[in-house]
Amino acid sequence: MTMENKHFSENERIFYSDGYRLAQSAIEEGLSNDTLFTAIESLYDAIDGLNDSIIALAERQNIKVACFKGCHWCCQQAVFANSYELHFLSEKIKKDFNPEDLTDVIAKTDAKYRITSNLSDDDILKYKAPCPLLHEGACSAYAARPMACRIYLSTKLQTCLEFYHHPENETNFPALIDLPLRAGQMMNEGFRAALKESGIETAEFRLEEGLRITLKNKQPNF
Repeated sequence: MTMENKHFSENERIFYSDGYRLAQSAIEEGLSNDTLFTAIESLYDAIDGLNDSIIALAERQNIKVACFKGCHWCCQQAVFANSYELHFLSEKIKKDFNPEDLTDVIAKTDAKYRITSNLSDDDILKYKAPCPLLHEGACSAYAARPMACRIYLSTKLQTCLEFYHHPENETNFPALIDLPLRAGQMMNEGFRAALKESGIETAEFRLEEGLRITLKNKQPNF
């Protein structure tokens, strides 16, 4: 295992190693959907456990975490996910959704993709529109949502509202807790690195872009 960036903190190295180890376990067992998905579930369980600890600590220090079911302002912005996450997510959707709901998600995915595929990188980051998986204020595939959705913990709802209503305001950003953001990023970096060392290339997609591919049975690289 190698880490090209020599300036990682000790915690960042630990999170990277955790992600690397999980992917390596899937590879050693013989990479398949079953072993890959088990590793991804373990990856998500680890970051969810960290989030639970952070939220509990914040409550003891009288710091309010503003995120709750039904608050979906972050579900209106660009979400990026790795190809192995999208493969996992799409297979869960195809397994768990009934045909009508699956057709509806694909239609919403196509509609959003038609718009975002014509935007510049800067405009995509400012564009606000519901995630194709958003249903009645909640994620319809919550258990399988990507890392980017899991590590988004805000302490001030007003900053999220401002970011939604005025994305052009470059002085305002959601008041996110840094630790889960960095932990999730490093765990994914380690996971990708292990796959790459085994000759498995990965890629990053916007959520609607990746789902458009995977839900129509065109599988990208892991």
